[in-house]
Amino acid sequence: MNRQLVETVGVRRTGWAALDRDPQEDKVEFTCPHCGAHGAKTARRERTRYRFTDGFIQDLQGEVTQCRSCGLSLRVVPVVMLHDQDEMRRFEAIFANELTAAR
Repeated sequence: MNRQLVETVGVRRTGWAALDRDPQEDKVEFTCPHCGAHGAKTARRERTRYRFTDGFIQDLQGEVTQCRSCGLSLRVVPVVMLHDQDEMRRFEAIFANELTAAR
């Protein structure tokens, strides 16, 4: 059986961008393109595996996960690492079309 995984953009917040959560949690956040639910999973890749691409530090290999709301599999790629509030605003401005299409 050959399944096609739907891709979505993931965000891994660190430093000043992650002040609203427990500092020991290292999560990749995403929005399911199937049902529009917000999801999160524990980040697996080391931060040293991320590379500077297209103006952001990203993991282009991504991660595979399953939406807890609808149960369908999806691929979170790229995973963009955001360190501060300025990067978050810039990310939201650039990826606004993709994020609203997923909702």
